[in-house]
Amino acid sequence: MSASLPDKMRAMLLDAPGKPLRLASLPVPRPGPGEVLVKVEACGVCRTDLHVVDGELPEPKLPLIPGHEIIGRVAALGEGVTALAPGARVGIPWLGWTCGACRYCRADKENLCENALFTGYTRDGGYAEYALADARFCFPVAESYGAAEAAPLLCAGLIGYRSLRMAGEAGLLGIYGFGAAAHIVAQVARHEGWRLFAFVKPGDEKAKEFALSLGAEWAGGSDETPPEPLDAAIIYAPAGPLVPAALKTVAPGGRVVCAGIHMSDIPSFPYDILWRERSVHSVANLTRADGEAFLSLAPKVPIVTTVETVPLAEANEALARLRDGRLTGAAVLVME
Repeated sequence: MSASLPDKMRAMLLDAPGKPLRLASLPVPRPGPGEVLVKVEACGVCRTDLHVVDGELPEPKLPLIPGHEIIGRVAALGEGVTALAPGARVGIPWLGWTCGACRYCRADKENLCENALFTGYTRDGGYAEYALADARFCFPVAESYGAAEAAPLLCAGLIGYRSLRMAGEAGLLGIYGFGAAAHIVAQVARHEGWRLFAFVKPGDEKAKEFALSLGAEWAGGSDETPPEPLDAAIIYAPAGPLVPAALKTVAPGGRVVCAGIHMSDIPSFPYDILWRERSVHSVANLTRADGEAFLSLAPKVPIVTTVETVPLAEANEALARLRDGRLTGAAVLVME
């Protein structure tokens, strides 16, 4: 362990769902067995953070430091950690710990682990100057990315990548909700040969322009019909009514992928729009294999993220802008 660690750190703390985060001075944690302490350089502001802060995800650890799109450098090692060295650049994702013993872990489905812990939800996250992480769940991040530019790769990118894998073979892809995840997955999809159709909030001309700039050949409101039937659609917006809307756009045999961890209720819909072997599929969390594959692919595409940096102390404003749809790309908290 480094002898030069400070005693205190600044962190944005959630005391109770529905309340604003408060800037706090907290002791710098020390890593336990199998853990590393990471000096945070940047942490993305994800819609899942918003679901935690707004109380839409139940039973968070309280008080809680949110944030799970973390980029930083290893500052100290816990007992038994040999795969990482002080100074190593790492990313810390949403999936923070798994038991390795439940039926899902034993079946290489650790994203469904019955006992999993999640960064910035059931264990403290990266809205702070330092963060603890299980060394097994830290990923190397290419030095070619700046810290702020790399941060969205750790969730928006990873979940986007997993949702694209669930969509099937390259064809005609519709993307609903053109925010942080969509602007990354669009680049991967184009790299893999998908044709893209973007669906945005009706009337949001800025989002249409953003989607078209990233290779979509058509962009329209979520209430519009694309010029051709789709082979697959991915929904990133947490709006249940988009599920039947998307089903109406996919061809027989097509799939609708729901990529968010939280979604409002899905309204009833006629069986006819599901029939002919259309399907609806949800995405849960990520696996370490997803992380290794995607973070290896990202610099090869290369994926370019669109970010707006925000000082740590202004995390509430960043969350408000995300809540109100006033962001292009992703907001990222940076440590001054």
